[in-house]
Amino acid sequence: MVVRDAEGRLRDLSWVPEADAVVEPVTADSEEGRSVIRHSCAHVLAQAVQQEFPEAKLGIGPPVKDGFYYDFQVDRPFTPEDLVVLERRMKQIIKGAQRFSRRVVESVEAAKAELAHEPFKLELVDLKSEVDDAEVMEVGGGELTIYDNVDPRSGETVWGDLCRGPHAPTTKHIPAFKLMRTAAAYWRGDQNNQQLQRIYGTAWESQEALDAHLELLAEAERRDHRKLGTELDLFSFPEEIGSGLAVFHPKGGIVRMEMENYSRQRHLAAGYSFVNSPHIAKGNLFQTSGHLDWYKDGMYPSMHLDEELDAEGNVRKPGQDYYLKPMNCPFHDLIFRSRGRSYRELPLRMFEFGSVYRYEKSGTIHGLTRVRGLTQDDAHIFCTEDQVQDELKSLLNFVLDLLRDFGLDDFYLELSTRNDEKYVGSDEIWQKATDALRTAAEESGLELVPDPGGAAFYGPKISVQARDALGRTWQMSTIQLDFNLPNAFDLEYSAADGSRQRPVMIHRVLFGSLERFFGVLTEHYAGAFPAWLSPVQVVGIPISDEQIPHVRRVEEALRLKGLRAELDASDDRMQKKIRTHTTQKVPFMLLAGAKDAEAGAVSFRFRDGSQINGVPVDKAVETIADWVQRRENASPTAELFPGLKD
Repeated sequence: MVVRDAEGRLRDLSWVPEADAVVEPVTADSEEGRSVIRHSCAHVLAQAVQQEFPEAKLGIGPPVKDGFYYDFQVDRPFTPEDLVVLERRMKQIIKGAQRFSRRVVESVEAAKAELAHEPFKLELVDLKSEVDDAEVMEVGGGELTIYDNVDPRSGETVWGDLCRGPHAPTTKHIPAFKLMRTAAAYWRGDQNNQQLQRIYGTAWESQEALDAHLELLAEAERRDHRKLGTELDLFSFPEEIGSGLAVFHPKGGIVRMEMENYSRQRHLAAGYSFVNSPHIAKGNLFQTSGHLDWYKDGMYPSMHLDEELDAEGNVRKPGQDYYLKPMNCPFHDLIFRSRGRSYRELPLRMFEFGSVYRYEKSGTIHGLTRVRGLTQDDAHIFCTEDQVQDELKSLLNFVLDLLRDFGLDDFYLELSTRNDEKYVGSDEIWQKATDALRTAAEESGLELVPDPGGAAFYGPKISVQARDALGRTWQMSTIQLDFNLPNAFDLEYSAADGSRQRPVMIHRVLFGSLERFFGVLTEHYAGAFPAWLSPVQVVGIPISDEQIPHVRRVEEALRLKGLRAELDASDDRMQKKIRTHTTQKVPFMLLAGAKDAEAGAVSFRFRDGSQINGVPVDKAVETIADWVQRRENASPTAELFPGLKD
């Protein structure tokens, strides 16, 4: 496909080094190889668009995660029918085995002359020293290069594009692709610029890889928590409340309650103290914390309150600005500062399920995973500097163990370091904090991936990245080490020698937010929550009305064990009842006919359709109660209960 030279740069196979060189092959099924295929496919798309729409002007067309896109200026938005036509044209181009031929343009003036008909490319030529990575791909970085698509039979150039490359040798090296969708986009991502039309596509090293990707997308669509939230009656986003503000329905409320209750139980056992703070505060609090300086764009606008006027309308008492809180940490700092603290109290671990509000841009809101109103399972640990390393190690073990309890067990860590344009504190403090986090992360034995510039303004962080059942990565818990907010709030404790010392502050969220974690778990389990989390854990289904009293007694026995059990005494036929509750992802269904009632038994029916007949009621109740109490995360099936068949 391409090679990597000694300096790590990717080179086309047509590249001829000036002297003998050692190169490393880049295979088609590697991430870099796929990027080359996808960028080459983006050129084929652009060629097809200009053949079908001769007046189309070219924007940019970089590879992105799992695919590519290309932006165009056209007279009208693309339609699904257009994509069918363009795919057909692209297949003809690919079959023609056109050669990608790299050509260096001698000067900016020569490039402008050649690209006079492409206004967006001309702009990139002028801005080539200051454009972003995607645009650098278009202009060639340190030199201006054009890739010509050359017909292998005639040797004539049939199309070309300003581009850095590299590309596949020929279009036939694009084995499998599909155009996915269209969208509006602004030139260079700026809403003040002209709106263009974007076409997204995906390309892979084989048809099998493409098919697997499309199946993964289809499965992800089936698991979409927004869709399941409606189907399972878990939550909704009423228009009357506002964008990104969810309400949880009774069934969703039960799942959320179980999440919170288990988290509280684990925090109490780990020595945390529970605190609570209000939803709003005066602006001065967020001025002290630095949020108004560094985070104001992410906050809701202020509310000007408390102004008092005299009878003539003159201001007797000036008002002040209040803000909805975007974070809980300033409130916890005030709790620490509320009285004198001794080193004997440290580490002091505060925990709160705190509702915070962030003004996310409308285009970034996505179901429960990106909302404007969220509940953070927020902890702040105040400790001495000598306690930091042990506390970080303990924290990391705590969050990983609790995530495993919810069924997530495939992790890696990300270390977010300072954004040099957005931070407070000295270089020395940042280095000390970063080194401490790196040590804790490395000692965990998990893979550690750098995230340069990804830290909050007050300190670096470790984030736990968890892979779900589809292999997708979600950011979960974060641990941030902060030497700066204790300074801002003048926090102190009495040391053993009687001196006054600054505590170190560790910020920690475990789920990230309850809303987001709810959405992630919904997709991870495809709505079929583990029995201990399920809104309804057991449904009793009588085959006929004569068995209703028997099943009702079973329901009562289950409820006495603390289980969420229901009786379906509707007029529906038994098979329809089974279908209904299977669709609602109920983990245990207990069926009872005349023989079951007479024998004091029930028959188990599971989500997968497997069944165990004739189980004594007492044994059935104890089995389900034990399964739930153990917090088993597997979906119950007949194979997992061999003892019930005896």
